[in-house]
Amino acid sequence: MRFMPTHREESLNTKKRIYCAGAMSDPNPIKFLDNLRKGMRISTQLLLEGFAVFSPFIDYSLFFQLREGESIPIEMIQAQSLAWMEVSDAILLVEGWENSRGAQKELERAYSLGIPVFHSLEDLISYFKAVKA
Repeated sequence: MRFMPTHREESLNTKKRIYCAGAMSDPNPIKFLDNLRKGMRISTQLLLEGFAVFSPFIDYSLFFQLREGESIPIEMIQAQSLAWMEVSDAILLVEGWENSRGAQKELERAYSLGIPVFHSLEDLISYFKAVKA
């Protein structure tokens, strides 16, 4: 028998959750890979700065795990990303985000939820240092 808590315990993790939003898909495969590189690099920088990062730029790895007959519709990936974005403490826009309809939708949703949105890593870091002080 599993123990089921009767209340939700407060998390001991105090890391701020940051969602990276930006352009990924592109008809040019080189541009697509460059978009992934940019997103993964900024995600790595966030992690190194001590943030808990959610990066849709690594979603492609899920497709490598599919077995014969399985598929992941784009709507499923988008819904998963949106679910994480909605519980994030902030959004960081990756260079080129303006070229993504998906990132624009995420931005609109973030604004409607009152989630802070940043255009640079430096601004995001400064914001959370100021909030902490």
